[in-house]
Amino acid sequence: MIKDACGVFGVCGHPDAAELTRLGLFALQHRGQESAGIFLKRNGTCECHKGMGLVGEVFRKLPKEWWKTEGQEMAIGHVRYSTSGKSTEVNAQPFAVEFDQWHLGVAHNGTLSNGAFWRKRLKRSGAIFQGDLDTEIILHLASQNHQEGDTPWASLEYALQRVEGAFSILALCEDGMMAARDPNGFRPLALGRIRDTGAIVVASETCAFDMMGAVYSRDVEPGELLFIKNDGSMRSEFLPPKPRKSHCIFEHVYFARPDSMVFGDSVYLARKKFGARLAMEHPVDADVVAPVPDSGTYAALGFAEASGIPFDVSIMRNHYIGRTFIKPSPDDRRTAVNMKLNPIREAVEGKSVCLVEDSIVRGNTSRERIRTLRESGARAVHMRISCPPHKCPCFYGIDFPSAEELIAHSNSIAEIAGQIGADSLAYLSLQGMLSCVSCPAEDYCHACFSGEYPVPVTPP
Repeated sequence: MIKDACGVFGVCGHPDAAELTRLGLFALQHRGQESAGIFLKRNGTCECHKGMGLVGEVFRKLPKEWWKTEGQEMAIGHVRYSTSGKSTEVNAQPFAVEFDQWHLGVAHNGTLSNGAFWRKRLKRSGAIFQGDLDTEIILHLASQNHQEGDTPWASLEYALQRVEGAFSILALCEDGMMAARDPNGFRPLALGRIRDTGAIVVASETCAFDMMGAVYSRDVEPGELLFIKNDGSMRSEFLPPKPRKSHCIFEHVYFARPDSMVFGDSVYLARKKFGARLAMEHPVDADVVAPVPDSGTYAALGFAEASGIPFDVSIMRNHYIGRTFIKPSPDDRRTAVNMKLNPIREAVEGKSVCLVEDSIVRGNTSRERIRTLRESGARAVHMRISCPPHKCPCFYGIDFPSAEELIAHSNSIAEIAGQIGADSLAYLSLQGMLSCVSCPAEDYCHACFSGEYPVPVTPP
């Protein structure tokens, strides 16, 4: 199963569609640093450019003519991080294919829980795969139902009715754009309009709207297929509903940017509430509250405010090093951990430090941070985590690939504290975390903490 918790962006009905998509991808760069791409419609034809690297690197060498505004109508873009998928350009998105007389681009965020089943079945029926991503499964299923001369939309709907798990998708052809979200609503997908022009924008997170003066309108609903024309007209259809919604709570814990609205909540406020609740559940005797930057910063602010313990930035982050959580290999992650964060000796020497982190997945980062804080003179290091222990893998697009890699799967909290070298360790409770967000508790997926999977994984 290939996991792909990435970022997608699209714009419809704007003369600077390509440039706005590039700006949107810059805003979503935190969701993927491995590859980037744009699929563009202009003058009635479609073209694609994608490659390995950051957004700025992938598009730096494009000729100026590619960005010319004349005739541009709509575009979709994608940034990717891989987990078990191969780190090659063939897996970069959007995927661009010829679909009968149409040129179709598809950008996908998520993981299909029955993807392995369909891949094996499609291969047996003669389907040829270029890469190893779930996006190709959707395209092969769509091609089986395509009628000559029809637009791709009915065929894509046919495919999406047969796959399960997490998908937030943008698709584009000469006929327009489609935004689609799985019926459980695992991954976010937001809809907005640009103030000046009324152009429609769709993005994984609302922080991308701020880059171009767009206003958030609403989320693409779970199970909604939203068809958008270049003139701004829209119509919706819906896939068969599921018994429950399953919004990924880890988007609020770590993955989303704090200046985004996700699942109807401010990520910034949710993280501060996580920290405040954590301080109530697990008080600590410390001289200072310090975050592990950057994703632990807002929970640490909430913890400090609720506890009355002074907040201080005790660790300096090198912002030119990527997110260690989304590095493809363990060796890459360990190297990035050591390069990325460095204690400020004057802030910790002789002090008891309450270190607030968003999560502990494998334990490598926490172990290194505590070690370097002690080497910088910290008298004690107490660790507080603004989510429950990660005990189970995720099958819907986040990089928790196996239970064996998760330190909390086979260790008690006391054992984890010993392994990472903390004087004390405590986690936010599941009930406490869910009390900090506005949707009903049953509308969130927390399988990585609880093992309660809302959609079963279909074996090959």
